[in-house]
Amino acid sequence: MKRRCAALTLAASAAVFVAGCGGPSADLYELQRSGSIAGAKLTMVVGDGGTVRCNGGRDFEMSSAQLIEARAIAGELNGDEEELGPARKAVNLKPGKYTILRYNVRTEFGTVAFSDSSRPQPPVFFALARFTRDLAKNVCGLAR
Repeated sequence: MKRRCAALTLAASAAVFVAGCGGPSADLYELQRSGSIAGAKLTMVVGDGGTVRCNGGRDFEMSSAQLIEARAIAGELNGDEEELGPARKAVNLKPGKYTILRYNVRTEFGTVAFSDSSRPQPPVFFALARFTRDLAKNVCGLAR
């Protein structure tokens, strides 16, 4: 009986060790972009392990600076329990009159939706739109 318990304990410890090492990292956010211009349609998953995946393709590595920026944007979207960010507030801004791009972003704490013409936008929405274009073009190799 002692051997059986020791074997089960060892197996459980090994499973915890394997699950904690080398497993996939959490996603910081998933973004969907749509719009009225060519190349506007985009699905992007930004991972906390430094990867980005565009339109269901393979994972690409971000630079360290891009990962730091991605984490900062996710942090601003989420906020914390004392100061709720737009995702925790489920901010959904209506598009303005002349909309070109529309964004839906899901984090672990909620979802935001806005367009390039939505007003008033918090600064993090402008940063997210710019950063999305940077990753799409310079990491995923897309036109927009």
